[in-house]
Amino acid sequence: MKDEIVDVTIIGGGPTGLFSTFYAGMRQMSVRLIDSLPELGGQLMELYPDKYIYDVGGFPKILAKDLVSNLVSQAQYAEPELHLGETVQSYEREDDHFILKTDKGEYLTRTILITAGVGAFQPRKIGLDNEADFEGTSLQYAVRDLEKFRDKDVVVLGGGDSALDWSLMLQELAKSVTLVHRRNRFTAHETSVQQVMDSPVNVKTSLNVTEIKGENGQIDELVLTSKDGTEEVIKADQLIVNFGNISSLGPLKEWGLELEKNSIKVNPHMETNIPGIFAAGDITTFEGKVKLIATGFGEAPVAISYAKSSYDPKSRVQPKHSTSVFKQD
Repeated sequence: MKDEIVDVTIIGGGPTGLFSTFYAGMRQMSVRLIDSLPELGGQLMELYPDKYIYDVGGFPKILAKDLVSNLVSQAQYAEPELHLGETVQSYEREDDHFILKTDKGEYLTRTILITAGVGAFQPRKIGLDNEADFEGTSLQYAVRDLEKFRDKDVVVLGGGDSALDWSLMLQELAKSVTLVHRRNRFTAHETSVQQVMDSPVNVKTSLNVTEIKGENGQIDELVLTSKDGTEEVIKADQLIVNFGNISSLGPLKEWGLELEKNSIKVNPHMETNIPGIFAAGDITTFEGKVKLIATGFGEAPVAISYAKSSYDPKSRVQPKHSTSVFKQD
């Protein structure tokens, strides 16, 4: 067990966790950051490091991996104690602090901030018997290397922002891009839908992939079927499945947190129902919640400020502006 008690332990190294780390440093708090993944960045690095992010203030667009790089650099201001590839399991309350237990050790902390995104996740699959035969070669659930799709006939499945963003990005280097959605309406932002419709991307709606044809891990053709049973066969070299992820809170489910649809309920102070434990980002829910990276960035300072006041009642919830904290050159 580590004897040093830190002011806050942040669980989750995605965008909200990284910005929370920085902001804790701004409030002169000692920080420990724990993430089960081997690198910082959460889903941005795990699923789409080369995808553009459009909804972060100050950046008309920025690659996910570049946003993470900036956030990691920013977080270093707090000089956090980092623990990667380590999974949080349980906690105990002891006097004025918590004993936080992971699969690798025990740590002492005055407060806990959960910024675990959607929790542990795995991609939602098509559900075909031979799907696994093509995974990792010609069937992808995440795009890690854009060059893999150069001069290929690419088919993207899905109707959300990721599916449309990938379709737009890939049409610049692929031989062809076909977007297939099982419904006739998209869930992506309206601007993304309009951009796709105005682009060379071939859009097919109200169709499901019912058969993958190919051998030795290489897809040759896809069979698309409509609700009335009509079939259409299209050529495909690469298939990208963007049906979202199946997420789980894992051990956090056993903590006694008040949950709603796999999300942690918080009050306007980003407090959970357990005193001293806070949450921010996509893992939280409250009335009017919008799950965006930008939202998490706004919730982080609230959570950190109230976490500090929970063990230091003399501290101000409303801090000085950053322009007053940093010395000007």
